[in-house]
Amino acid sequence: MHYAFGRGVVGATLLFLSCGAGLPADPFPFDRDLLLDAAPIRPGKRMPILNVEPNGNARIDLWCRTVPARVETSDISIKIEPGPLPDGPPEMQSAGQCTPERMQADEELLATLAQVTGWHREGESIVLEGPQALNFRASDH
Repeated sequence: MHYAFGRGVVGATLLFLSCGAGLPADPFPFDRDLLLDAAPIRPGKRMPILNVEPNGNARIDLWCRTVPARVETSDISIKIEPGPLPDGPPEMQSAGQCTPERMQADEELLATLAQVTGWHREGESIVLEGPQALNFRASDH
């Protein structure tokens, strides 16, 4: 009788673990450059990148400008508090790279990032959830 009970407990435990319950979710990819999966805005080649350190400090490279941020994450939630957007484009940008369209896109992306509330993995991508989903993938550079 004890043998049958033991087999049942082992079987139930294996079933529980195989369903993924009780296992931690994949952790957020800290210290990785996460590249926004979007069409480029010409004439520049720069694409937005999010990099979050394990301590919550972050850097957001937008279409033209870069801002610091604070990020809080858990297994499924995320909160991004971006710093202020600089008034002008960075000095190292080539002439004409930061068009009015790209500068406007900076403002819109920053506002969207400030509204994200959750995140999850989708294959190799990280999806930030909010009013608008944002797909990021680890940069291969």
